[in-house]
Amino acid sequence: MGRYAVNPESVDGTGMRIAVVVSRFNEAVTASLAEGACRVLEGRGVDPESILVVEVPGAFELPVTAKRLASSGQVDAVICLGAVIRGDTPHFDYVAGEAAAGINRAALDTGVPCVFGVLTTDTLDQARDRIGGAAGHKGEEAAATALEMVSLLRGLP
Repeated sequence: MGRYAVNPESVDGTGMRIAVVVSRFNEAVTASLAEGACRVLEGRGVDPESILVVEVPGAFELPVTAKRLASSGQVDAVICLGAVIRGDTPHFDYVAGEAAAGINRAALDTGVPCVFGVLTTDTLDQARDRIGGAAGHKGEEAAATALEMVSLLRGLP
């Protein structure tokens, strides 16, 4: 039947409409995730007027917001950004797992890419390493993934 792939480095975001949903919880980290995502989107040709940034209280609220936006017909992809840092309680396990499952469900239910850009780390230092440190910039990576998926899905039957 053949093979279809998109070169991630050559994706042009011109004409794409992207929502960035960002958790305010751990804002010192999530604000940087959102800045990196928007920087990549604009750098790849997405018009700043076609980027909708929506803030939610925490990672647990990302899925319902992603599904609403994905269902609206107004965006081509939704980037979900947050930071869940392990503490002394099992709160981490519930929030991180439910956020991941909910974001996945939003994508599957709507057919619109909903990208999981939620950091799940043991420490704040590990989270900082993922916003431009030793582990790269996960906000930038999430934006690149969103653009690639929009391009990929547009080319599939």
